[in-house]
Amino acid sequence: MNQCFFSQNNVKHIDYKNTDIIRKFLTPSASIMPRRRSGVCSKHQRMLSLAVKRARFLGLLPYIAR
Repeated sequence: MNQCFFSQNNVKHIDYKNTDIIRKFLTPSASIMPRRRSGVCSKHQRMLSLAVKRARFLGLLPYIAR
């Protein structure tokens, strides 16, 4: 079984300000990629979704792609 990206890189907290990493887990239409497609474990998927939502609220990431 493959480990998730965050477990492999020993990431304890997903920071909403680190948009470069967060963008890897967004689809071209700027929606959050599902867990089965991204390969992220459920714990980190929840943290990722919270980070994406916070970054969107602050204007760091788009809600929808143009």
